[in-house]
Amino acid sequence: MKLFVTDQEGGEHELEALEGWRVMEVIRDWGLPIKAECGGALACATCHVYVDPEWFDRLVPMSEEEEERLDDAMLVKANSRLSCQILMSDELDGLRVRLAPGSEP
Repeated sequence: MKLFVTDQEGGEHELEALEGWRVMEVIRDWGLPIKAECGGALACATCHVYVDPEWFDRLVPMSEEEEERLDDAMLVKANSRLSCQILMSDELDGLRVRLAPGSEP
């Protein structure tokens, strides 16, 4: 399955993703610049992404804990999510996200 990621410089990357993997893991494992300091433990907001509006409503709703953690992120928007909380699935094949400011190492 595919994950499309726009980096902080505006470059678009087409990444191969595996079902059940966190979007953060896919981005990190392909070597794109993402901090992801807590490794997916929902203890930071350094994997903040903007989800393409066409995809946002297809995601599992945000948990209260994720919403609280996003308070620590920079420049939060209505389509902000933590990429560690988005699991790839067949339904998300082709998902598009943009790395948010503050997520770069």
